[in-house]
Amino acid sequence: MKILHLKNYPIFKQLQLEEALLRLDTSNYCIINEGSPPAIVMGISGNRQELIDDSKLSATPIPVIKRFSGGGTVVVDQDTLFVTFLCQTESHDFLPYPEPIMKWTEEIYKAAFKIEAFHLRENDYAIGERKCGGNAQYLRKGRWLHHTTFLWNYQKELMDLLLHPKKTPSYRADRNHDDFLTCLSEHLPDKTSSIEALKKVLSSHFTTQPIHLEEVTDLINKSHRQSTILL
Repeated sequence: MKILHLKNYPIFKQLQLEEALLRLDTSNYCIINEGSPPAIVMGISGNRQELIDDSKLSATPIPVIKRFSGGGTVVVDQDTLFVTFLCQTESHDFLPYPEPIMKWTEEIYKAAFKIEAFHLRENDYAIGERKCGGNAQYLRKGRWLHHTTFLWNYQKELMDLLLHPKKTPSYRADRNHDDFLTCLSEHLPDKTSSIEALKKVLSSHFTTQPIHLEEVTDLINKSHRQSTILL
């Protein structure tokens, strides 16, 4: 598995890179990105009018991105920890469907973070009854992608740009953001050691190889389907 570790890489560029690696490459990857300039990221079928408070956004303008994968809407910033897995189906002994993929990633994160109450809750990662990470997936023949936005921390004024969605996980129980969310920074000693722990766990499952951004960015400019757009 190739490990690409980035810092403050814009999420729009990251999503473009992920889509290129999904469609044009056949290697296994883990992409770790420590933060991004602030942005709102919607799933490919998201309805902006139902998800974003445009009156607040006009007062605090940040980019709005529609990504190539499904899932919900997230606001990201320099305190978001992004982790993406791109894998060939044949690299795992489980079927390439959403539930088995998420159970596998859950076990990876449990082993890395060692937070007793960390678990998969519906389609989220939660600590106890509070969400700490949201997920989206893209499955294609022979290959799948699973990306997570972990809240290392978050800014309330940015989180308030999101409306309360019509469809929410049942465990949210109509709670507002402050009551529903928790940050990894409240449960882990520091970001650096947590990321290194994740890399160590991956090295116990795969032969891992650190790579540099320059080794893969040329794929973005090659001909392929590109569904990630700025709105």
